[in-house]
Amino acid sequence: MTTTIALILALLFSTNVDSTVSVTSADNHAPEWRIDASHSAVNFKIRHFFTPVPGTFETWGGTLLFDPANLEGSKIDISLDVASINTKNERRDNHLRTADFFNAEQFPTMKFVSKEIRSTGENTYVAVGDLTIKETTKTIELPFTMLGAMPDPRNENTTIAGFSAETSILRNEYGVGTGDYIQTAVIGDEVTIEINLEVRNTKE
Repeated sequence: MTTTIALILALLFSTNVDSTVSVTSADNHAPEWRIDASHSAVNFKIRHFFTPVPGTFETWGGTLLFDPANLEGSKIDISLDVASINTKNERRDNHLRTADFFNAEQFPTMKFVSKEIRSTGENTYVAVGDLTIKETTKTIELPFTMLGAMPDPRNENTTIAGFSAETSILRNEYGVGTGDYIQTAVIGDEVTIEINLEVRNTKE
């Protein structure tokens, strides 16, 4: 499997860069992969009393530049629309958008921008970057795995790849919860974030 992925990527990155790739020989950027939002998700879980409660952000996007052979030129830049939070409970979602938690009106987006991407093993990597939520920015590590890559059987000259990532943060470090909601007996402090991406690169 690893050999197959390596061969596909070698063929992809050794040919002319396509129209979706923001690359010049001067800036040494890795190829850009277009995120397929319909087959991707940014999810989270947080404890309520004892039980993890899941949620997602419906609206988000960004840029993924990635080449295993050019990690120096690779980059992740993702922004999420805070108001698009969805925990399958309208009353709770509306409350999360208020100043008690995310204050979506004043801080409409949260953002992760990588500063460095390192290999940690076979098809595994870690992106070190800045996560901004509300008015707080902290450097975090986002471990991720390249799940595979293959030619798109329905679209000529297109390669499909998959990535998954998971990390955790403490909501109180970002001010997500004010007043009584800083307490963690009912709503936990630790938030688990899960990201699954399906991406495409198309050669002309």
